[in-house]
Amino acid sequence: MKVKALFLDRDGVINMERGDYTWKKEDISLLPDLIPFLNSAKKKGYTFFVITNQGGIGKGIYTTKEYLEVEQYIADLLAGENLFFEEVYYCPHHPTTGKCLCRKPGSLLLEKAIARFNIDAGISVMIGDRERDVVAANGAGVKGILIESNSPLLPILEQI
Repeated sequence: MKVKALFLDRDGVINMERGDYTWKKEDISLLPDLIPFLNSAKKKGYTFFVITNQGGIGKGIYTTKEYLEVEQYIADLLAGENLFFEEVYYCPHHPTTGKCLCRKPGSLLLEKAIARFNIDAGISVMIGDRERDVVAANGAGVKGILIESNSPLLPILEQI
């Protein structure tokens, strides 16, 4: 059976966009309605994935280890609510330090998830706060929904 996936960008969709790189636990603040939104999406049968550009790694601002510690912190916060990301895909590259295939607006990270987890792209959704998120989603055959950074997620339920 095919999986129905909900792909989420991280900064501005899961946690508050600060206007700067977010790579310390103390800078993480989950969006206020993230948990009720995810609970509602879970009831609709969605499996959750994160697709995020983390160019600060490529620029040497923070390390992969520091990034992964923040991802684990977010996972622990959600686990307390019985919510889990099936997988977190991230691009560590920055366009000023070289070209890559995994950075959004490229669709490679979504395509990896689709292939690995037997996802039905046609019934899956990506929520992002940048046009590149929608472009990446559409490139993988997934419906992309563009929101403003840090905006409420619950109103989107009717679109998924």
